[in-house]
Amino acid sequence: MDRDLNEDDSVVDLSFEAESPLAPPTELLERLPSYDWLLQGGRGQIFFPPLEAPGRPQEQRSWLSFLEHRVPVMTEEVAREALLSFVNSKCCYSSTVAGDLVIRELKQQTLCRYRLETFSESRISEWTFQPFTNHSVDGPQRGASPRLWDIKVQVPPMFQEDTRKFQVPHSSLVKECHKCHGRGRYKCSGCHGAGTVRCPSCCGAKRKAKQSRRCQLCAGSGRRRCSTCSGRGNKTCATCKGEKKLLHFIQLVIMWKNSLFEFVSEHRLNCPRELLAKAKGENLFKDENSVVYPIVDFPLQDISLASQRGIAEHSAALASRARVLQQRQTIELIPLTEVHYWYQGKTYVYYIYGTDHQVYAVDYPERYCCGCTIV
Repeated sequence: MDRDLNEDDSVVDLSFEAESPLAPPTELLERLPSYDWLLQGGRGQIFFPPLEAPGRPQEQRSWLSFLEHRVPVMTEEVAREALLSFVNSKCCYSSTVAGDLVIRELKQQTLCRYRLETFSESRISEWTFQPFTNHSVDGPQRGASPRLWDIKVQVPPMFQEDTRKFQVPHSSLVKECHKCHGRGRYKCSGCHGAGTVRCPSCCGAKRKAKQSRRCQLCAGSGRRRCSTCSGRGNKTCATCKGEKKLLHFIQLVIMWKNSLFEFVSEHRLNCPRELLAKAKGENLFKDENSVVYPIVDFPLQDISLASQRGIAEHSAALASRARVLQQRQTIELIPLTEVHYWYQGKTYVYYIYGTDHQVYAVDYPERYCCGCTIV
């Protein structure tokens, strides 16, 4: 049997507690006068950004370039080359079909894709801690902490998402570690502080059952060194790393996010909209500024309505919790062609979309194996 152990006053018995760092009790962190605006209930808080000055006035736009723009006409030769390129990228599609098929009809349509990007910044604060290593403490005695939106940081490139964390000046406090109660270590849960455990081979009997020889695994002692603590009987506190104290401070978390709104104009063909949303298009219009205004006079009314809806949705979603740094809206032209062809007495259809002539084949004949996805 395991021997009884006397309590060691310098070691806290946390055998039944998790060893990972835990949040300290709320009462450990007293409310500081200069921090009342930072936290509510000791938990992280989202801070409303300051109001921004209105942007530039809306400008009159001319869509003459759109009215005059002409997408290159799709020819049978280009349609066949696009299909051959698609077939060659598939391991089990016969290229014979693409060479022998007879194209019966080309139905061409030009779509418009509207895209709105809104690059925003949001800030939250939260208590956090780290082991205290006796370095200088930037606490409230050095002055009041700045308001979170007054802290200047380097903004990443526009429309590139990122998250960064900063220590709020003058918010540090040094406290006794709440996990080990300031002792830096705790009793090992594997051996209960003994440093050894019962031998798994002889179960502590020093020799195996029905054998006169002593147990070779424990050399007849009945015990083995504890593998959890390497025989020390205690483990270093995982929260304070043995330093006994923790440095608590308020952490500013800044998140830069790029919100995206997309819309593809209506079309009469059966090409999946999710493919058209990712298709490569030809840029027709680009507007980028701290604030962009809805498009109201585009020749296709559904694009104008999409612009108004997208800007309204982003404004409603971000107005109370983030600061908009930059917006960008674009309109792209996406060519789409429905190709009807005849092969061995049957009629088939495939689609060519995007300026790079991607292909979507509905029912391609002569496929020889499974496992390939038609895209």
